[in-house]
Amino acid sequence: MHETEFWELVDETREAAGGDPVDHAEILVERLTRLDPETVVDFARHFETRVNRAWRWELWGAAWVLLDGAGDDVFDAFRCWLVGQGRKVFEGALHDPEALAGLLDDFDPDVDGEGGDLGCAAYDAYEQLTGGPLPELDLPDPPPEPEGTAPPFENDRALAARFPRLWERFREPSE
Repeated sequence: MHETEFWELVDETREAAGGDPVDHAEILVERLTRLDPETVVDFARHFETRVNRAWRWELWGAAWVLLDGAGDDVFDAFRCWLVGQGRKVFEGALHDPEALAGLLDDFDPDVDGEGGDLGCAAYDAYEQLTGGPLPELDLPDPPPEPEGTAPPFENDRALAARFPRLWERFREPSE
């Protein structure tokens, strides 16, 4: 599977799900089970590579602002959700997490940002196809700490200063 095919599959299944992350994961599993097992492994490599690329403090800070807090597991699910938003949103957020203020049409912290099921889609599809677990992807492990400098998670004033567009668009009205 080439990168373009990966992103097309992500986009098609997200659109079919109407943006709902749970439905997106279910539709993606269904679509992946139409492919051969090796293509599912290729998809998993593409997905995991992007999740690992998103292992950055600045993105964690953006997730914290959007979700009003984000521990380890929540940030893992957020990174999967971010991949599920498609190439434009994903690459834009990697380049500048503040760009999410303009890239996201809307964001509901009770629904959006949760991509844990999406992160398991290739694993589930492979198991359905073969009856066994997805083989090792042979990807390098991400570093123990995210790339960059940690944001001041517990300091709202400092977070608002570091992520002013995200804070203004997604946090101020509710406070």
